[in-house]
Amino acid sequence: MEIALVGIGKIALDQHVPAIAASADWELAATVSRHGTVAGVEAFDDFDAMLTSRPDIRVVSLCLPPVPRFAYAAKALRAGRHVMLEKPPGATLSECHTLAALARDHRVSLYATWHSREAGKVAAAKAWLADRTIRRFRVTWKEDVRRWHPGQDW
Repeated sequence: MEIALVGIGKIALDQHVPAIAASADWELAATVSRHGTVAGVEAFDDFDAMLTSRPDIRVVSLCLPPVPRFAYAAKALRAGRHVMLEKPPGATLSECHTLAALARDHRVSLYATWHSREAGKVAAAKAWLADRTIRRFRVTWKEDVRRWHPGQDW
């Protein structure tokens, strides 16, 4: 299935593009970005132009910062496109509820994910947890924002 990737930054190039390329189920058919491109893939710098000129692309993946993501997702859903959102799915809970309602109204899928679901240690952790019960847990966030989001101002 063809997919458009919107927002071609570090995470998209390091995570999303290789994952799409490695999948027999997906073909990266277009990108939308003010600055980034992927070699050999049709590139747009305007989201509306991509939606209008490529109605055959039924799925868009939004790799955008949280603040502009809502407007792009709403526009894609209204255009009848299935949408994948990178985490967090919205800047506010009300945005998430609005997007879910739009997806229902337009009979398309809305999917929120985190690019690290496919990270190498996830399968090992899942296997280790298979016959265990989690009674409590604590998360200590140790992401180095300067490594994963260099030059980002959001």
